[in-house]
Amino acid sequence: MLKKILKITAIMLVVFVAALFAIPYFFKDQIKAKIADAINESVDAKVSFADADLSLFRNFPNATVGIEKLVIINKAPFEGDTLVSLGELNLKMSVKELFKGKEEPLSIQGITSENGLINIIFNKDGVGNFDIALKDKKETQKDDNSKPLSLKIQNYKIENFTFRYIDQGSKIKMVIDSLNHEGTGDFTNSKLDLTTKSTAKVSLDMDKINYMKNVKLTLDAVLGIDLNQSKYTFKENKALINQLPLEFDGFIQMTDKAQIYDLKFKTPTSSFTNFLGLIPSAYASSLDGVKTTGDFTVAGFAKGELTDTTVPKFNIAIASNNASFQYPNLPKSVQNIVIDTKIINETGILNDTYVNLDKLSFRIDQDVFNAKANIKNITVNPIVDAALKGTINLANLSKAYPIKMDKPLAGILKADVTTNFDMASVEKSQYQNIKNAGTMSLSGFKYTDENNKSMNISTALVEFNPSKINLKQFNATTGKSDLAINGVLENFYGFMFKKQELRGNFNMSSNQLAVDDFMTAGEPAKAETKTAAKPAEAMKIPAFLNCTLNAKATTVLYDNLKLKDVSGRLIIKDEKALLENFKTSIFGGTIGLTGAVSTKEKVPTFDMNLGFNQVDIAQTFTQLDMMKKIAPIAGIINGKLNSTIKLNGKLDSKELTPDLSSISGDLLGQLLSSTVNAKNSTLLNALGSNIKFIDMNKVNLNDIKAALTFENGKVNVKPFDIKYQDIKITVGGTHGFDQTMNYNLKLDVPAKYLGSEANAFISKMSPADAAKLENIPINAMITGNFSSPKISTDMKSAVSSLASQVANQQKEKLTQKGTSALNDLINKNTKAKDTTQAAKTEKEQKTQEVTKKASDLLNGLFKKKN
Repeated sequence: MLKKILKITAIMLVVFVAALFAIPYFFKDQIKAKIADAINESVDAKVSFADADLSLFRNFPNATVGIEKLVIINKAPFEGDTLVSLGELNLKMSVKELFKGKEEPLSIQGITSENGLINIIFNKDGVGNFDIALKDKKETQKDDNSKPLSLKIQNYKIENFTFRYIDQGSKIKMVIDSLNHEGTGDFTNSKLDLTTKSTAKVSLDMDKINYMKNVKLTLDAVLGIDLNQSKYTFKENKALINQLPLEFDGFIQMTDKAQIYDLKFKTPTSSFTNFLGLIPSAYASSLDGVKTTGDFTVAGFAKGELTDTTVPKFNIAIASNNASFQYPNLPKSVQNIVIDTKIINETGILNDTYVNLDKLSFRIDQDVFNAKANIKNITVNPIVDAALKGTINLANLSKAYPIKMDKPLAGILKADVTTNFDMASVEKSQYQNIKNAGTMSLSGFKYTDENNKSMNISTALVEFNPSKINLKQFNATTGKSDLAINGVLENFYGFMFKKQELRGNFNMSSNQLAVDDFMTAGEPAKAETKTAAKPAEAMKIPAFLNCTLNAKATTVLYDNLKLKDVSGRLIIKDEKALLENFKTSIFGGTIGLTGAVSTKEKVPTFDMNLGFNQVDIAQTFTQLDMMKKIAPIAGIINGKLNSTIKLNGKLDSKELTPDLSSISGDLLGQLLSSTVNAKNSTLLNALGSNIKFIDMNKVNLNDIKAALTFENGKVNVKPFDIKYQDIKITVGGTHGFDQTMNYNLKLDVPAKYLGSEANAFISKMSPADAAKLENIPINAMITGNFSSPKISTDMKSAVSSLASQVANQQKEKLTQKGTSALNDLINKNTKAKDTTQAAKTEKEQKTQEVTKKASDLLNGLFKKKN
């Protein structure tokens, strides 16, 4: 009996589990249809989702409907903008909901969602992109039973959401990132208590000015909700702004025309620890063990209506009086802290909001620092009035506050600055309305970075006036370098507050400038981590910068180069760096340069003109990588070089180094007082082995002029002539930056250089005949590469050409001798006519003999083959 029961139970369990797996497939299409109907009946937008699925396991005994990659895209006037994007949306419901008919609504008990984006936009006309509900033209309403879905929520949860709010009219942008929120309550009742937990990071910008950046917020609250009146009342609650605690009291109510606020908030205690809790987490430290005196309070209210034209009236007071704090294990404290700040709106009109920082003061040791500021007219044309005065010993900062630094700072900062301006004047560069005055100085400053590179500023003095900031003096050293800079900076406020162009004009001088001192080494890869390194960002010349730098340096150290007496002008504008009149003494001569680098396009480019004057060839072609590629003659030719080079091409976007395969341009060069070291060249040794009558070490390259062009990694050498004793050599061809080559040498060679076989021919000739021989053309082809050249010549055909010349010369000489002999024979045997028959017969016989002898002589001359 027991076995039967167990068997039946097992069978039922198997059937039940199988049903749990099978049912989702039976109802999947019905669920998708319900969701599609719900969406289509509700919104006027482009809606899509990847899939909808059903699970009976996730929230058993309830069912869960999952929707993947739900996206809602706006139509006009926000065509193409994403309103909502949900990575995953899950709806929890009772299993019995699956068996309802097509016209019956599904009752939703819970909602969860992950990886979402909600993007709210108001355009300049005040129209919002969230108003996508379909308008009911018949002005009829359906009851709850006719809707595809009905909400009877018991709990909900969202994870990793981003909420963006952009108001193009008022130029407000708020981003709530890393938003996690959950709530539990019975929404089947018209009145309920909703228990919530929320965390997020908030950033706020108004009119291009950042007021908050990734401020961490936490709120645990019980909200009393009246669904009929759309009223939400704060009951038990605890909020944190970073680590600053706040408590709220009051309500928010939604009506058709406005949101009604009646809220109060305050810090639950008055300890100065509250202030330290405001510090962003990136700069904060644990508050455990911190000793504080004095108080710090935040209190305020917001009361009124939020509409299209009004905001609630509000007053926020931040105050501290004669407070102090000292962290454990740090030797110094911050004392006499006074904070008196108010943010107030008394009219309900946003532009009437004003901020008064009536006093901010603190003391570390004997150094006192004071500041005050007032801001009003904040949305139309903000007006700022501020003052700073005091002294800070930078070495004391890390002794009084746990600043995260590898090396401590040192230096004395002094400030006595006042400013008064409005944003409209800044925007229009109306400097007569801007009142800046005062000075700021830094002395004895020392900073050492994580790579142990130090920067020492002995003196820096800045003077403020209405239109400019004058850098009166800046003297610094770092590594092997020293700097002295002065100049002016214009439109500083326009750059800071309106992201306008920053203009400057500076002069720099240096006894020695080592470029490596200003380069930062990349962080070494960690062997133990398998995570791929973050790709390096492309280097960009800032678009906002319009700056000129006139520079002089006695010595500049760059890589392996030592440049002397360097001078030039650097102009940075429109994402381009232009170098003008750059001059330096190097390689025993001078180099001049003008050129430009642009990072405006995706791939950076460069264009420059170089002038070499009397530079040492060996040093130039050994130490300049680009010159090695253009003409690999280092160690082979000694002497001086005059040259002009024009080149352009693309740059590596990460390092701003030339992409050699993209370089094109031309070079005109002249060799001066040059000699050849053939033993240092595999190519010249191979060439000497194939053309033995030339001693490569004795080739005369003095005053040789050559023209080169290069493009797509190839160098084309236009034909030029070299004179070796009485041999003329014409050289031309191409080689690649990869060292492959294809060159042609044409030699115009006198016969005497063609070896023993040629001299055997010449020895049989008279000096006069030998002098008449023409020079023999010889061609040599050079292929392969510079380290393994392949050389071929037509030397054998040159000897054949010489033999042909000698044979032709001998034929002509023998022909001339034969013709002369024939004439002599004819003339000697011709006499006056004899009138007798005997004389006539004798004459005919003599003529035949002479003709035969002449014929035999000619036959003897031309039957011999040469």
